[in-house]
Amino acid sequence: MPDFKRTQLYGSSRKNLIYDSFVAQEQVLVSHKIKVFKNYFYYVLTLYIVNLVQITTFDTLFMISSKSDLIPEIIHQYNEPELRNQKILSSLLENYLDGGNLIPAQKTEMGGTEAYVSSVTLEWFASRVNFASHLPLLSHKYNPLSGNIEIDADSIDEINQRPLDWSRQAALVQYLASRKHHKFPPVLVVLNQPWVDTPKAPEWDDEGKALKSAAEFISFDEEGRFGFLNVNTQNVTIYALDGQHRLMGVQGLIELLGNRQLQRYKKDKTPYESLIKLSDLIEQFDLSSDYLEKLPQEKIGIEFISAVTAGETRQQATRRVRSIFVHVNLMAIPLTKGQLTQLDEDDGFSIVARKIAVTHPLLEQREDRQARINWNSATVAPKSTVLTTLQALKEMSERYLGQKYLHWKKEKGLISMRPDDEELEEGIKEFSTLFDYLASLPSYRILEDEDTPSLRRFSFEKNGGEGNMLFRPVGQVALVQALGILVFKKGLSLEKIFKKLCTFDKKGGFSNMEFTNSLWYGVLYDTNRKRITVAGKDLAAKLLVYILGGMKDSMEISELRKEFAKTRTFGSKTINFEGDYVDPQELGLPAKL
Repeated sequence: MPDFKRTQLYGSSRKNLIYDSFVAQEQVLVSHKIKVFKNYFYYVLTLYIVNLVQITTFDTLFMISSKSDLIPEIIHQYNEPELRNQKILSSLLENYLDGGNLIPAQKTEMGGTEAYVSSVTLEWFASRVNFASHLPLLSHKYNPLSGNIEIDADSIDEINQRPLDWSRQAALVQYLASRKHHKFPPVLVVLNQPWVDTPKAPEWDDEGKALKSAAEFISFDEEGRFGFLNVNTQNVTIYALDGQHRLMGVQGLIELLGNRQLQRYKKDKTPYESLIKLSDLIEQFDLSSDYLEKLPQEKIGIEFISAVTAGETRQQATRRVRSIFVHVNLMAIPLTKGQLTQLDEDDGFSIVARKIAVTHPLLEQREDRQARINWNSATVAPKSTVLTTLQALKEMSERYLGQKYLHWKKEKGLISMRPDDEELEEGIKEFSTLFDYLASLPSYRILEDEDTPSLRRFSFEKNGGEGNMLFRPVGQVALVQALGILVFKKGLSLEKIFKKLCTFDKKGGFSNMEFTNSLWYGVLYDTNRKRITVAGKDLAAKLLVYILGGMKDSMEISELRKEFAKTRTFGSKTINFEGDYVDPQELGLPAKL
């Protein structure tokens, strides 16, 4: 027997037998008394885990000790006590984790809610976690076609998730499969057990309060910080509280890898005719089979909360879970379009827009003048001194360069593929040249002497203004869209185009939108609400193409005239350029430049 006191933590003779076996084998293997058992924390911890798991772990431990000689081998191999202890614990823990019913986790607590933080493979996440709509308490309102809950008087107070948007699945799957540096943030899930949905289960007391938590956590330490979370498939179900669309994306990825194709859906899960094929992604993004095979084993962060905690009624538990969901989503404010443009490193149009915003003389930041770019918002306030927005620049880039670089445009619902550096440099050069010409327009040349608010405001607004469309993002986008068509589709040169535009601008062609003699009255100026309108952006672009000589087809011109007349028609009469009411067919298009 060893010369130190036998532990009395457990009364089982079999446990003592195993303990003696370890010591006896160590005495045979080494001549000196080992230091590792003088501080036998790891050994006691291992026995503690074994006792709590309540499976045939002692048989397994005995097998490891007597048959494979793994523990004695570790003791013999490692002389340093701390490293030796770690290896012993590691070898035993791996044995317990192999079954998949226990997950190592760290316990956290915030705002009175206990949670358990861990990580799981994408394959495990896809197979074990369900959508919130699968909850038993909502199953009678579950729509199997859309995967959502039908809201009515019975279910409205139980709804705890936003509807699923299945049109997002394709983009998420493509992102996971094609982006080597993909990353999903951790998901928040709720751990549930069958008794939670059984009011007369023995786990509820006479007052309808839970006698225990639905989350079974086996603690390693006295403070309960680290341990195992029981996720046994026989009695535990898990559903996504925050991260349903991430779940949708991962499930789609696993299906794509398994079936080599994935059905694409509309928002309500109505199927499209098209499929995502794995072979297409492999060819398009040059993906290797080795890379794809490893994807299911990648790990995602996951945080578990209990569906009900000890002392809660079922109603209190439901309210707590719903409240957490609302708080999580309220705190997670989505980025604006401008902020997304600032951060997007894949979309070629965004990259070009950012570059021009900080390098072109018309737009760049200078100490001697006000900032000319609104980096976050998509609109420009009447009193704002900026010239445009980053979001408008991105749209201009897309509508101009998109006529030449058709492959830069992403398919709806999918993620852009970053163009190569050479092509990006070419695009930046093209767009910079365009802005050189734009800066030559008389309206922009007077910016050195006059602020933008006076050029932007309508005449009837306080302090009056010029009402110039070139100082409105919608007008800027319409002009650049027309220029893209004229240059890349019609083959006209920027030099010839801007000779005409400069003349048009000098004559006030872009100004006084609120007056009937303006081409933009009713098109970009809403005559009823007396404000700018974005609805006429495409029509404005067509009119610019026409007056600059880029429209030759008589049928196309006839349709343009009808569309133009419609914007100036009130009832059965149309307002002409002189401000008189005429029949719609009497209104003609303006003369070409």
